[in-house]
Amino acid sequence: MSDLRMGLVLDSFWRAAMYCLMPRVMLLSLSPLIVMLALSMGLGYLYWEPAIDALNLWLSESELLDAGLSWLEEVFSLHWLRAVLAPLVMLCLATPVIVVLSLLLVGLVMTPATVMLVADRRFPKLEKKHGASWLASLGWSVLSTVVAVVALVASSPLWFIPPLILVVPPLIWGWLTYRVFSFDALADHASAEERRLLMVRHRSSFLLLGVISGYLGTLPSVMWASGAMFIAMAPLLIPLAIWLYTLIFAFSSLWFTHFALAALVNLREQDAEPRPGFIAARDAVLNAKGVAGTPVDIGTPGNELVPSAVSGVPSEPASVAATDTGLMIPPDPDRHR
Repeated sequence: MSDLRMGLVLDSFWRAAMYCLMPRVMLLSLSPLIVMLALSMGLGYLYWEPAIDALNLWLSESELLDAGLSWLEEVFSLHWLRAVLAPLVMLCLATPVIVVLSLLLVGLVMTPATVMLVADRRFPKLEKKHGASWLASLGWSVLSTVVAVVALVASSPLWFIPPLILVVPPLIWGWLTYRVFSFDALADHASAEERRLLMVRHRSSFLLLGVISGYLGTLPSVMWASGAMFIAMAPLLIPLAIWLYTLIFAFSSLWFTHFALAALVNLREQDAEPRPGFIAARDAVLNAKGVAGTPVDIGTPGNELVPSAVSGVPSEPASVAATDTGLMIPPDPDRHR
């Protein structure tokens, strides 16, 4: 990764952190938080106890599991493990669902507002080309989520290998975060072509932002590994975990937005500048006509005005005027690179 891109990553990081302290951003983060809290508390009230009872019944009927738990109780004195095993299994099943729903809600509900906020404050003259609609963003997010869930299920056997559990899930969450937030950040201002170009050109930077966000997203799960007391208090601690997930993804959304819009501005500024190859071709034509060094209004590449050989006043497109000498000014080949 070049120094310029790393500088843009760091600049976007501290800007996102500062924006998180703005009252408007704090209010925006309440929307996905309220939805997630209402959903989790409602489902927990209706299904938590029946689900725990069903898991306890299923676990008690497994002779192999019962033998393993008895061995752990005798050898390591883990007498508390049997009591918290069912809630622990339920948390392992519920946590990915909470993470995915929090990510999607922040991306679809909060990100459009944060993009508007960042654009109005930092890039007020940035043209909106509306390269993707809200429905397109929804479809992209759902498709990316399905791929991530399949990857999580397929890689679940690797989670039992101690080093890999610290690597594989954050990488998958990071990939999903990069896919959702980079698309949403560019959907309104970039054209479809610009969005595809930026997501290819800055893929490593976007993926870095996503992986860091993925590791930040694992922090709330540390509570479940902190002891039996936290697992037993899961119905009360799940709302706290949801609040932390929402804050983390709100910060990630701002981080992606600052980076993506700044990269879009840089792309358009580069496209607006004549390339060295184009300038050399123009000078060759002017030298052939004997007017080298005369001020020229180059207009736009491919349709430049050259001075008249007599009056020095711009008269006709260079591609036409140059035909007198048998030369043509070619369009700038690097203009849309």
